Parts: sequence; structure tokens; C-alpha cells
Amino acid sequence: ANLSKYSSQGLGNIAWAYTVANVAAPSLFNELFINACLQKENEFGVEFCCQLHQWQLWQEESKSNISLHPSLQEKCRQAFLTRVPTSSAFQDDVFSQLASLGLKPEEEVLTKRGYRLDAVVEVKGKKIGIEVDGPSHFLGRKPTGSTILKWRQVTNLEGIPIVSVPYWEWNKLRKDIDKKQQYLRSLLHV
Repeated sequence: ANLSKYSSQGLGNIAWAYTVANVAAPSLFNELFINACLQKENEFGVEFCCQLHQWQLWQEESKSNISLHPSLQEKCRQAFLTRVPTSSAFQDDVFSQLASLGLKPEEEVLTKRGYRLDAVVEVKGKKIGIEVDGPSHFLGRKPTGSTILKWRQVTNLEGIPIVSVPYWEWNKLRKDIDKKQQYLRSLLHV
């Protein structure tokens, strides 16, 4: 493949699509790909760097021998870390119910590889990541590619299993605190 004809965004989209799909492509992701990325490094925006960071994590996840140049890896990691978390009343409600159950949620936890988890709780001596997933995390009722990728990479690379609290399930519980706490108990097996 003649990768030099692709824009930086094109390279990022290709890398990210394979990363989300978790489909190995050693004939595509090789030294030529690495060199094409290096040649276009000055064109990279934050979005592209974030995609490349997740691609690099995928290389680690799949135990590949290919990797970005260290300076580019760091640039992409830093871009990934700059994403600002946003909170919502939905998140606050879930956190409040977790606290009511005595689970002491740590909020907005930054993992070693740069992912930010809405909350982490400890259940029976094991950390569990909690993602409070609003509408932007789904297409209909199916998780988006970025949501699937986050769940997979955090579980596989950080060793933190993820549980999702989808907005439509939480909304069904309305203002019933007992039902909300029972829902979380069931989700977390406590």
C-alpha cells in the first residue's frame, strides 16, 4: 500500500478502524506505516493523536512487535491525556447510590494507559470500573466503537473489568432509590 498518499486523518482513521475491529493487518501496519506517520507528524491534530495512541495500545494488547517512534508515542499519549472529563447529573446520581451502598467510588480515575473511568469501586478485593454511559456512548442501544474499544482495552491492558450503566436502564428506575441500589448490587454482584 502506498501510505504516503493518505492524509494524516486518513492514516488515523485506518489505524483506528482496525483497532476497534481488533483485526490484525501486519501487511498494513509495518515499518512503512510507522514511517508514513512520522512524515506526517506535524499535521496531526489532537483527534488523530488520540486515535494513534489507541492504535499503539492495540499493538500492546495484541503483543505486536510494531510500535510508533517514542517521541510520537509520547505526543499521542499526551493528546489522549488532555481530554477533559465531563460530569452529569446521571453520573452524580450513580455515584451517590454507589456511596450509599458503602462502595466508596473513586471518581474520574485515570488509568496507567490514559483512559479515564467514570468510577472505580472495590468489590470482594477486586477493582471494578464503572462507566456511566449516556446516549453519546451508543448508536441506538449498541455501544459505539470508541465505547467498545475503551471497555476492551481497559479490561485487557489494565486488568480492570468494566461494567456499564446504560442511561435507558437507569432512567427506567426513575427516582426509586431502592430499585437503583438493587440494580447496582446486581450489576456488581454485591
